[in-house]
Amino acid sequence: MPYNDSVASRTGARAEVVNAFMRGVYMWMSLGLLVTGGVAWYVANTEAVLRLFFTPEGGVSMLFWGLVIGQLLMVVGLSAAISRMSGTMATGLFMAYSALNGITISFIFLAYTQASIVSTFLICAGMFGAMSLYGLTTKKDLTSWGSFLFMGLIGVIIASVVNIFLMSSMMHFIISVMGVIVFTGLTAYDTQQLRVMGETMPEDDATAVRRGTILGALRLYLDFINLFLMLLRLFGTGRE
Repeated sequence: MPYNDSVASRTGARAEVVNAFMRGVYMWMSLGLLVTGGVAWYVANTEAVLRLFFTPEGGVSMLFWGLVIGQLLMVVGLSAAISRMSGTMATGLFMAYSALNGITISFIFLAYTQASIVSTFLICAGMFGAMSLYGLTTKKDLTSWGSFLFMGLIGVIIASVVNIFLMSSMMHFIISVMGVIVFTGLTAYDTQQLRVMGETMPEDDATAVRRGTILGALRLYLDFINLFLMLLRLFGTGRE
């Protein structure tokens, strides 16, 4: 086989590996979102389950806060230790995290109208899809975005905690706008990072590929969920 044909064949095979890897990432991310949405809707529409986590006065129970802490521990543990897990365990933990997240965000069905939730989800899906496609196809190296976006994320978290006590509507608006900017940027950045991961993924190690797709799905899932919640804070219509 001529040299050029051999190079082209290897390049084409590598591109197919990357495409298969990214398809796996998007598939698991979509399944995670489906589980989260289904669990959130079920909790919000099942009175007996709802009262386990939310009080009639609109507050939250200790069990709810326990789930929030459990979620944080689970996502940190999954991200840090995934390289030592089997593919099945990593997948199971990701789906369990998605279900727990569905419980903790079920409040959106109580706070916002269903029509505004649906419209905001569609807006979010469009923005996410456009930025993820950009990250997947652009020739520009987005590595320099990483530190800027990380600092922005820390700023959003700190400001959100401070605003719990200040309860400023203007600060709420600014935090939401900044959150949309940060998570929109992270969608493109993370997608490009995952494309690079796919380019170096070993073809003959199914466990490594599964772990990689689950880690990638988790990153994009978190980008999508947080972008959706920030958009909902800006455009959602509250229940009367």
